[in-house]
Amino acid sequence: MTVPISGRRTVPRGRAAAGWRPGPLLAVGVGTLLALTVFTAPLTTLPAVTVTLHAGAAAQSWVLTGTPVGLSAALLTMGSLADNHGRKRIFRLGGWLLALSCLLSAAAPGAALFVAGRVVQGVACAALLAAGLGLIADAHPSGPARVRATGVWGAMVGAGIAVGPLYAAVAAGLGGVRTVYAGLAVLSVAVVALTGSGVPESRGPRARRIDPWGMFALAVGVSALVAGVGEGRSGWGRPVVLALLVLGVVALAVFVRVERRVPEPMLDLALLRSPAFLASSVGALVTGLAVVGLMSYLPTLLTRLTGLAPYATGAVLAIWSGLSVVAALAARRLAPLMSGTTQLMAALLLCAAGQAELYALRAGGAWWELVPGLVVAGVGSGVLNAALARLAVGSVPPDRAAMGSGANNTARYVGSAIGTALTVTLVTGSGGATSRATAAAMAAGGREAVVLSAVLCLAGAVVAGLLGRREAAVAPAPTTAPAPVPRP
Repeated sequence: MTVPISGRRTVPRGRAAAGWRPGPLLAVGVGTLLALTVFTAPLTTLPAVTVTLHAGAAAQSWVLTGTPVGLSAALLTMGSLADNHGRKRIFRLGGWLLALSCLLSAAAPGAALFVAGRVVQGVACAALLAAGLGLIADAHPSGPARVRATGVWGAMVGAGIAVGPLYAAVAAGLGGVRTVYAGLAVLSVAVVALTGSGVPESRGPRARRIDPWGMFALAVGVSALVAGVGEGRSGWGRPVVLALLVLGVVALAVFVRVERRVPEPMLDLALLRSPAFLASSVGALVTGLAVVGLMSYLPTLLTRLTGLAPYATGAVLAIWSGLSVVAALAARRLAPLMSGTTQLMAALLLCAAGQAELYALRAGGAWWELVPGLVVAGVGSGVLNAALARLAVGSVPPDRAAMGSGANNTARYVGSAIGTALTVTLVTGSGGATSRATAAAMAAGGREAVVLSAVLCLAGAVVAGLLGRREAAVAPAPTTAPAPVPRP
């Protein structure tokens, strides 16, 4: 059963009645766009980063993995801090931190500091994403305004994925890799400037106790797990990979134990009994594994198979991500017709169909052979992003809006890190980046990744459908208000 969210603000009560507030949506929308631009910037600039910073194979892997590590480790923590200490405050903090970390990457003399900047960028983006959805939930009450706002948020996710690779390729071509991150630092300051008087502060109705041990265990567990998967691209049997994976599993088990014992947990595990919250979490995980994982490596794969320049592969990817923007904006029309879990199921089925059509990948093939699949997958991805945003803020209690956003995005970016690593492994072979040296072998690996992606989307759709039935079964039956008693 979904729980409507209104939240509590530290502003006059008259503002709470507003159904549509453009100020918070503008700031959060631009912040989300920037976060996804930062996330996807390396997709078309990895070769340039390698040359500029003399990065080896391990450093190249961390250039791609650094931001997902920071994002995954910090999202749930940032959501809890935003609910307790102010969503606007944490959002602005994320903007300033993103500016500083982008400047660090821009000025880095070597790969180590550049990667450190990428990890901190992930933490900053976690603050923007978790606090941002909390601000939207507070500013727009349940109903058409909420559906429209979460649709815009989902559209900005797709827009960031479209803009990031293109922006990075053009900026790197004009002024080098350092120009990419200097520009992102300037844009981060602009995002902070948007959160002025038009964005009211909001937080939960009462402050909860900070859960330091839960935060620590979660950060260690997610970081180790994602780092282990990232390092696994160069061989899954290496001792460092196995040690990281074991550490990640143990730390996450400790996190679950801590959350069960503390009186005010950072993640209320009882929420997993809610079909809508569980559907949101599973859908986000599948999105990362199957959709983001495949599409993150598609530009690199297209360059190797077709010889397209980086800006051209970014433009091809924009067919998918651009359509996802349009579909996310239009998805608000689905709200009166179906529940959030039903929308999630339909979106995953569309993604499965579209990504299955990418089986046309072949060495020496033309990029337009992939257009039908990119079109269908793009529409499915847009509807999916809107559904996830709708469920993330609608399936948790009012005082945990940013926590719901953090949990949803944590699942998405843990999935994306694992999905990207699996895609790279299938495309290149398990022995590293040069295992499959021929284009034909890489194309065969790409088709294997496409099949895996489609199967995972189908499995996610089945789970969403089952959870939707559970949600309908436990929903309270509508009651009829008693007739008014006539006054004497």
